[in-house]
Amino acid sequence: GEENLAPLARELWHQHPPTRGDLAQWGDALPGFVQQHKQLTDLPYLADVAHLEWALHRAAGEPDADLDTPSFARLSSEDPQHLALRLAPGTSVFTSRWPVASLVAAHRPGEGDGQPSLQEAAERLRDGVGESAVVWRRGLRPCMRACTRAEATLLRATLRGDSLPDALNAIATQGDDIDLATWLAEAVQQGLLLGVIDTRPP
Repeated sequence: GEENLAPLARELWHQHPPTRGDLAQWGDALPGFVQQHKQLTDLPYLADVAHLEWALHRAAGEPDADLDTPSFARLSSEDPQHLALRLAPGTSVFTSRWPVASLVAAHRPGEGDGQPSLQEAAERLRDGVGESAVVWRRGLRPCMRACTRAEATLLRATLRGDSLPDALNAIATQGDDIDLATWLAEAVQQGLLLGVIDTRPP
């Protein structure tokens, strides 16, 4: 509530003051601060929500990047062991035991079809539904949506710099599966996937 926000903000400022002149760079300590705060113990999901909101904030300040459509031809013409996916700036993945994607999306109006209502998010919270979320920057706008465990694994492996076969193997190791062709098309359309790169050193 608003009555609690100002005192909490002041307390965060005193415990974790800014270390840079740009205040847009301040706030990374908020999730840990919320998690340890005694007054917020009855809201155990709030720290994970803060983590996801911070990822959205950071993604908004990432540099521009363009889609490299011709690079996708490499998937059918080159050894995939030397290929990796290039994700949009600011891409990050977060997994929570709480429905964090639903909670954040329900409070972000105008995000398009499929956005959960506040009631739906509350029901998932009550039922203890855990979720993974992916964050990325598309154009000038930070984006977020829920993702499956298989997609979260694929994205984490890609962010580590794994080759595409290694990323797919990580999914299989977990006993999961993903329709790669369908995912590639959807990820490109969403602006999450920007191209294919060669992992070998120049």
